[in-house]
Amino acid sequence: MENQDWKAMLGATFNISPGSEKSDDNKDNNPEAHAHASAVEQQGKQVVNIVLDKKGRNGKKATIIENLNIDDESLKELAAQLKRACGVGGSARGGEILIQGDMRQKVLEALTKQGFKARII
Repeated sequence: MENQDWKAMLGATFNISPGSEKSDDNKDNNPEAHAHASAVEQQGKQVVNIVLDKKGRNGKKATIIENLNIDDESLKELAAQLKRACGVGGSARGGEILIQGDMRQKVLEALTKQGFKARII
């Protein structure tokens, strides 16, 4: 059996040269950092409130991040990053992010680290 270069064969099949995996159009290596810088710019100087809520949740606590003036896409990306930082679930809708459990301190640290002005209420 002859030793064939699978990358060259794949490139020939899809009309791609083997060295062109990375395009020059996508020079930003960290799209999350770019999206969050945009979210911080969208928020401006307005303070984000971090509130603990347990109403209507059968006594279970939830951390709610309020007063976010960012678009829905940035809101969902920020929520995903906060959920990863806290290691819990949650949701994002209507300018608010809900994080399961009492994660006020972790959320405050994560938001201030990204450049948001936040406070715990």
